[in-house]
Amino acid sequence: MISTLTDALAERGYDTLTDVQQAVTAPELADADLLVSAQTGSGKTVGFGLAIGHTLMGDEARMGPPAAPLALIIAPTRELALQVQRELVWLYAKTGARVVSCIGGMDAREERRALERGAHIVVGTPGRLRDHITRGALDLGDIRAIVLDEADEMLDLGFREDLEFMLGAAPDTRRTLLFSATVPPAIAELAKQFQRDAVRVTTISRGTQHADITYQAVQVASHEAEHAIMNLLRFHDAPTAIVFANTRAAVARLTARLANRGLAVVSISGELSQDERSHALQAMRDGRARVCVATDVAARGIDLPNLDLVIHADLPTNTEGLLHRSGRTGRAGRKGISALIVPDKAARKAERILKWAKIEAEWIAAPSADEILALDETRLMADEVWTKPATAAEADFATRLLADRTPEQIATACLRLYRAGLSVPEEVNTRPGPGAPKAKRASFGPSVWFELSVGEDKRAEARWLLPLLCRAGNLDKSQIGKIRVQPDVSLVEIDEAAVPGLLAQLGPDGLLEDGVTARRAAAPPADRPRPTRPTGDGPRKPAPARDKPRDKPRGDWTPDSSPARPKPARAAAPATPTDAAPSAPAKAPYKAPSKAPAKSWDKPRSTGPAKPRGTDGPPRKPRNPATHKAAWAKPGSKPHAGSKPAAAPAAAKSTARAGASDPSKRMERPGTKPGAKPGKKPYGAGPKGTGPKRAPEGGNAAPRRKK
Repeated sequence: MISTLTDALAERGYDTLTDVQQAVTAPELADADLLVSAQTGSGKTVGFGLAIGHTLMGDEARMGPPAAPLALIIAPTRELALQVQRELVWLYAKTGARVVSCIGGMDAREERRALERGAHIVVGTPGRLRDHITRGALDLGDIRAIVLDEADEMLDLGFREDLEFMLGAAPDTRRTLLFSATVPPAIAELAKQFQRDAVRVTTISRGTQHADITYQAVQVASHEAEHAIMNLLRFHDAPTAIVFANTRAAVARLTARLANRGLAVVSISGELSQDERSHALQAMRDGRARVCVATDVAARGIDLPNLDLVIHADLPTNTEGLLHRSGRTGRAGRKGISALIVPDKAARKAERILKWAKIEAEWIAAPSADEILALDETRLMADEVWTKPATAAEADFATRLLADRTPEQIATACLRLYRAGLSVPEEVNTRPGPGAPKAKRASFGPSVWFELSVGEDKRAEARWLLPLLCRAGNLDKSQIGKIRVQPDVSLVEIDEAAVPGLLAQLGPDGLLEDGVTARRAAAPPADRPRPTRPTGDGPRKPAPARDKPRDKPRGDWTPDSSPARPKPARAAAPATPTDAAPSAPAKAPYKAPSKAPAKSWDKPRSTGPAKPRGTDGPPRKPRNPATHKAAWAKPGSKPHAGSKPAAAPAAAKSTARAGASDPSKRMERPGTKPGAKPGKKPYGAGPKGTGPKRAPEGGNAAPRRKK
């Protein structure tokens, strides 16, 4: 390894290298293309910084004067690119290397001037780097190594076209290193297209989770999710914490809520400018802010000092998001906690995500207010301020304070002043997680049974007996046990310690309210047996008896066992006296009632024997199509299709001829030929003075004047 890089590591306190750093700096991989996958927080940035050292400098300890860049580092987000630049600056500080950043959202003119002055290593985001290349400000002719950090995230963000453009513009002799947490098929295809016999390097242990991160699933009610976040921040009291949300609106809401509670909080989301995001991260590094609320834009590559707590305010959408969010803590050997806020409706979803990520999380309840206040007292007693020696001024003030105040007053004021700088914890409902053993109900303890003078006959119910006892008997609901409503009385279980006070309130008559009296019961009520439900193996309940028993069981049915339904017989030809049955009574001949003739649009029916109306109804009289149609045909109407027109009476013919010569009987203009098709007559046609004049086309225009 190059001596200048080794000295920089020693100054930063690197005693040993991590697994991924040792793997990528192996001597046999000095000139090979690499496809590396490692856990978050494993030191990948320093790893590829060491890996490209030999490619950029060879055996030299220092670099030459800056000119065209020798290495190109591409990162998916602005924050990650800035972090990579800071890491490479201290790593290559002794080599004289110049590291320039090209990041979206920053001043492009300053970046172009920095590139014109020369650089050894360029770090940037895909969009801004491609813009500088197309404008001619960034020359890739001398590139010796290209590093794609978080390559899977860049493909997910839609930077594939930009990556292919930059990889295609670089020399073919370059060295390409792809670092990715996972290797999906898209990454494998990209490596096959732009790498030469890439060596696969992985340090991820399959089936095991990050050993330095403790996962917790905090199950809460949906309306208490923000209260649980507040209590977690107070309970753990981490020097630096980050809260992840899925949307920008959720980030803005949580930031406002935490700021109103007195926490030093900043936010990072896509709606903020790059300067605002950079100032937020710098405030976290300087200690001016302790909580950062962010979207997944900060889930990759962000390295904050002393980040011991990660809270997922919204569940991540997939396992990769969970791992990258949680990877912000537990870095470089430090321990960390990753807590998932799980509303009741999302418990199954959280279980699936944890199972797919192969993570075993501890299901816990949200810290209660009493636990947080007790922990505040413990932290106050363990504070190092008690062991520091007092100055002369402090000792003089302590003497005067002891003279004016008692030790109890001083201790109370000390606790109050300590809690004054902290936010008040929230009251939340604690509940066990899935799979936790159910807590056994505590026994009521020694008790005495009382008998009330109302029961089911007076519509007594436990829901109004309980407040009645609390109000009239001066009892608390925790001092009242079981309530048994019986037909004429009600039995109530009262705590033995509360009996003297109840008897004092009742008086000699034992009157509660509205004529309801209470007295000691002679004996406790017998336990009511619970109704047992029949199981599938036990005897079944007998079927209810039918009103009418069946003649035969269901299984004995045969076609001959059920009587056949009588079918209506078709009417036959008039039977002769010899054909009739001898026992059938003689019926009068059927006389059809007088009816109006059928309508003209009815179709002629068959002339055969008519179908009877019922089983014993008389047959219908067959219709004559000629007389039936002629009866309802109007004068001058066309005959029905398929039938011959009936002969019209002489009176009808004479009426039709008379109507033909009368203009009022026809829709024709006067002066037209008989039988002509009615239509519009052109204006001015025909002899003058015949017929009314019509206005020309155009609405209500006046008629033309005569010349």
